[in-house]
Amino acid sequence: MGLRALAGAALLAALGLAADADPLRIATYSPDLSRDGPGLLLRDLGRKDAQVTAVVQVIAETRPDILLLTHFDWDFEGKALDAFAALLAQAGLDYPHRFAARPNSGMATGLDLNADGRFGSADDAQGFGRFTGQGGMAILSRHPIGPVTDYTDFLWRDLPGNLMPPLPEKVVAVRRLPSTAHWDAVITVADKPLHLLAMSATPPVFDGPEDLNGRRNHDELAFWLRHLPDAPFVLAGNLNLDPLDSEGRPQALAAIMAHVTDPLPRSAGGAAATGGVNAGHKGDPALDTGDWPDDKPPGNLRVDYVLPAKGLKVIDSGVFWPAEGPLAKAALTASAHRLVWVELDWP
Repeated sequence: MGLRALAGAALLAALGLAADADPLRIATYSPDLSRDGPGLLLRDLGRKDAQVTAVVQVIAETRPDILLLTHFDWDFEGKALDAFAALLAQAGLDYPHRFAARPNSGMATGLDLNADGRFGSADDAQGFGRFTGQGGMAILSRHPIGPVTDYTDFLWRDLPGNLMPPLPEKVVAVRRLPSTAHWDAVITVADKPLHLLAMSATPPVFDGPEDLNGRRNHDELAFWLRHLPDAPFVLAGNLNLDPLDSEGRPQALAAIMAHVTDPLPRSAGGAAATGGVNAGHKGDPALDTGDWPDDKPPGNLRVDYVLPAKGLKVIDSGVFWPAEGPLAKAALTASAHRLVWVELDWP
């Protein structure tokens, strides 16, 4: 190496920069780290649980720099998240920066939201859940997180043009839009801010002819159309909506796609899963992220997304779903969902 190159390398080192910046890998994953009662996830994280072990293996294999977890139980002191981060550290993944806040899932309303004559059921919470924090969200990051704008208390009625069906006024007055949470988390990478728009939407099924869940799913995504930052962002999470093969309303997702780049992450395992009801699907099976039984609807669907804002350079992307081998078994054991990742050229 010549003197000029050495001087340049020394300058980069002095500034804390790398000559060739590493790509930034952002992932979302719904590993079903949710249990039937408070404290049970923490219990399972502290013992040899096969599912927990498989989840750690999947994340260790993909090694995201920023990871959004959906369907992860929240507790007030963050003990479960700390315990999970410790397991990842044992697997060689250090996430010193973490964020979680109380979700709407399991948050009691004191009302009979589903009008079944009973109070306090999972359907009577702000978002479906048997206890406070069931099926929440969490962010783990190698880079500093904050500030975070938390829109979780945003009322459904306050979304302009919302699709809320007719409901009793006392329900309309308190019903929140996010079924889990909506966060705009600023993550600083190489001294530049990246907004992670995080969410986990309700599935657009399990309701009646009023289509409450289908309407809410649509509006949870439509929310971001009015809250996109004027800065680099990535929208990520379990949107619970396949643009071609689910029962939901795809209009809001289509509108969001005008503001983002869809990297179309793919997997060999998804591409190979074409039997049963999947044979009648319109979408490319390689794009699927949810692996459900093939003998009845809905079959496999694309429901988990990492969508960078237009203008951000995408280097690579993928869905962690090996077609065979021990890693395929780990993905199957961990969750019905598959981890989705996207690499950006950053900054």
